[in-house]
Amino acid sequence: MRIYRTQAGWELEADHGGRIPVPPQAAGRLTTREDLFEYLAGIEGEAAAGSHSHALVAPIEEQEVWAAGVTYFRSRTARMAESEASGGMSFYDRVYHAERPELFFKSMPHRTVGPGAPVRIRHDSKWNVPEPELTLLVSPRGKILGYTVGNDMSSRDIEGENPLYLPQAKVYDGSCALGPGILVANQPLAPETGIHIEIRRAGAAVVFADSTTLATMKRNPADLVEYLFRENSFPNGCFLLTGTGIVPPNSFTLASGDEIAITIDGIGTLNNPVA
Repeated sequence: MRIYRTQAGWELEADHGGRIPVPPQAAGRLTTREDLFEYLAGIEGEAAAGSHSHALVAPIEEQEVWAAGVTYFRSRTARMAESEASGGMSFYDRVYHAERPELFFKSMPHRTVGPGAPVRIRHDSKWNVPEPELTLLVSPRGKILGYTVGNDMSSRDIEGENPLYLPQAKVYDGSCALGPGILVANQPLAPETGIHIEIRRAGAAVVFADSTTLATMKRNPADLVEYLFRENSFPNGCFLLTGTGIVPPNSFTLASGDEIAITIDGIGTLNNPVA
């Protein structure tokens, strides 16, 4: 089942292809429900035919957004290369092989944009990339409720200059995008689930495209959640970006006006222009 947050409230994708409103008394705290899958299944079974098409917004309520790093070999290699000059390259190799994952704070709702809204590149950075990531919706008790598409915008030159600059490379207004909706499921996604990205420039030319699958992720999503919830409480639940297995070549940097399209099989496509 897929749910979408719109300007009019939450909507559930129905079997007939349209979207039906989720009862408003639940809309304020819908994505914190431990029984979200069962609750939505009941709505779906009672839904009458109909269709809504309100504009989509980011599918986030009051959650914090966190992220995991170096969960794919490709990400490990890229992080090592960009930090070689600073002497930090060994850190990324070590964390890739370590039992404890890299976890860091990424965003709050006011810094997070949804489908069609612009993501931003820092004015004090010259090397910026999107990072397409499977993103988990996690309940206050640490249960994985669903999945969405995430874009973890990153300033690679700032991160590469010094690993301690990671928060500045990752956390700023418009640095995180989520959407288009949330796939609510009671089963883990299949390893062959594909993640795809396409970046267009000047409204037409594809300047970068690539794909990977969840099978190439070294970490298990449930293990990432378990580590995140160690000594941490999330009264509103959280979103957790699980890392990227797609990294553009070192010669590539985003430009204002680029269009980023990230697709995850079974979830949907998140489109964002670059401001």
